[in-house]
Amino acid sequence: MSKEVELIMPKMGESIAEATILKWLKNEGDAIEMDESVLEIATDKVDSEVPASISGILSKRLFKEGDVVPVGKAVALIAVQGSDGASTMPPGANGQIKEAKAAETVPYVPAANVEAQPAQPLHNIGEGGRFYSPLVLNIARSENIPMPELETVAGTGKEGRVTKKDILQYVENRKTAPQQQVPVQSQKLSAEQLAKSYSVDVPVYPGDEIVEMDRMRKLIADHMVMSKHVSPHVTSFVEADVTNIVKWRERVKAAFEKREGEKLTYTPIFIEAVVKAIKDFPGVNVSVSGDRIIKRKNINIGMAAALPSGNLIVPVIKNADTKNLVGITKEVNDFANRARANALKPDEIQGATFTLTNVGTFGNLMGTPIISQPQVAILAVGAIKKKPVVMETEYGDIIAIRHMMFLSLSYDHRVVDGMLGGSFLRKIADNLEAFDTKREY
Repeated sequence: MSKEVELIMPKMGESIAEATILKWLKNEGDAIEMDESVLEIATDKVDSEVPASISGILSKRLFKEGDVVPVGKAVALIAVQGSDGASTMPPGANGQIKEAKAAETVPYVPAANVEAQPAQPLHNIGEGGRFYSPLVLNIARSENIPMPELETVAGTGKEGRVTKKDILQYVENRKTAPQQQVPVQSQKLSAEQLAKSYSVDVPVYPGDEIVEMDRMRKLIADHMVMSKHVSPHVTSFVEADVTNIVKWRERVKAAFEKREGEKLTYTPIFIEAVVKAIKDFPGVNVSVSGDRIIKRKNINIGMAAALPSGNLIVPVIKNADTKNLVGITKEVNDFANRARANALKPDEIQGATFTLTNVGTFGNLMGTPIISQPQVAILAVGAIKKKPVVMETEYGDIIAIRHMMFLSLSYDHRVVDGMLGGSFLRKIADNLEAFDTKREY
């Protein structure tokens, strides 16, 4: 006798409430082994696969490719052969034996109370505090749905969030439902302002090639534009003498790799210096929610990593203040390797409270990075270059060849003023310059 067990959309992190089905790897009727991948999914953060929670036969796929499914909802049914009516489902399997409920439709309710007004920029957080995913915002923009109207859309996602299905259903019903009478002049003004805010007319000349953005690039673009609208960016610069670090690394890197089985790069050393500075200046380890400041208890450092596709991803070293240099090195190398292989888990690229990006990897001296919301600061480290520097000694000033590096800090001027931002950046440089060359690892 067989029973059907639900394959549940797994929880992929605190801030992820839904995922889009990219591709089904198994067809109905296929045999499935436990932990075998059944489908590929995508979140606003990363792509991943959903494994089977139990061995059996894929009896029914409850959603199509392209559908957005809330976390915790069944995506498929797996037929399991039991003995004397008993299920072979192992303890703790993330499946439940019950029938899947039909997906609910979201009715369109004309926004009668929304006054006609010029379009406002669409942000991930609405005035009512509801979060909107980049995908939902892109659809709203393409359909000329302003934020006041978007706020009226009923959401079926977690905590009332608007899912892709919600917004598409709303758009479909919006086309056929009686429309509120809005003065023609207001409609025209709204469309013009929206165009000026988010796009420009770009001519295409003979021989030009048009390439569509992939899904990740669209998400990055939306997030960057949103961040510049949300946070008033200020960038400060400082130059640090990292000669001691360069010489120490050259001296110990071979022994380090032999003992730890890991290559020692500069990134873990930079992260260590950042963590120490955050402890002295915790005001940069915060987030802003409306008119509230959220002071983060944990110090989670995001490390920007370039992908072979040219896109960017930011894995996060959680509780970096509790790890020594060896532990940070192992995580940095592991994340970098798995990022290139597109093998990061959704939970590994969220929760950062501060981000570090190494523009020096590409030979750049400095940069003005964009803050990754909801953080309030991001550090860019430039290329290490030899240059003549005036040094003070007990015998007077001398000119010496030193290894120098620029650091630039972009910070949210709503909560980080010049004194805090500048002092924090200077402290990072001081930590690097005071590096102990006698330390082992």
